[in-house]
Amino acid sequence: MNKRILILAIMLIGISGCKEEKGSNTENADHNHMEQPVTDTEKKVLSPHTSAMAMIGGAHIHMDYSSPGVRGRIIFGGLLPFDEVWQAGAHMATWIETDKDLLINGSLLKKGKYGFFLIPSKEKDWTVIFNTNWDQHGKDEYNSDQDVLRTSIKPIFKEEITEHLVYEVKDLDDGNGLITMRWEKAELNIPFKIK
Repeated sequence: MNKRILILAIMLIGISGCKEEKGSNTENADHNHMEQPVTDTEKKVLSPHTSAMAMIGGAHIHMDYSSPGVRGRIIFGGLLPFDEVWQAGAHMATWIETDKDLLINGSLLKKGKYGFFLIPSKEKDWTVIFNTNWDQHGKDEYNSDQDVLRTSIKPIFKEEITEHLVYEVKDLDDGNGLITMRWEKAELNIPFKIK
């Protein structure tokens, strides 16, 4: 009798042990399944939305833009024709906001928010434009009558390619700063001073 009880007890322990082991295998299988990399089926954003900003001489300077890639294309003089207004980014027009007046390359830009446009040129300096209409798709509504400041800057062309359009707002010294644009082989440095 005791032998039967002992055998029965061993069988019950064995059965419950198998169930626990089986359950833990299921948990492990589920856990391992969750750890496998998830395939991203969404299309990669080709021109991600980004911004550049800095505090310079007590002023907050903020630029907002979408950053297209070169993707093997000729950009300036190809995708973007020379001597035509460009919204200085992709999708919506690039904009800049300052909470203090600035001297941009020696010309006054009053504090506020502005559309930022460029006119690239093959043989001349590039035109930098600040326009009151900052909230527009591309250059669809661009109107030169709304320009508040235009200035000319000589671009620098480099051998290495900057794949994605990038803006930087840099603090130099004593309330002086620099807005730098780089894309493809072009670099544009726009000096400013806090007024």
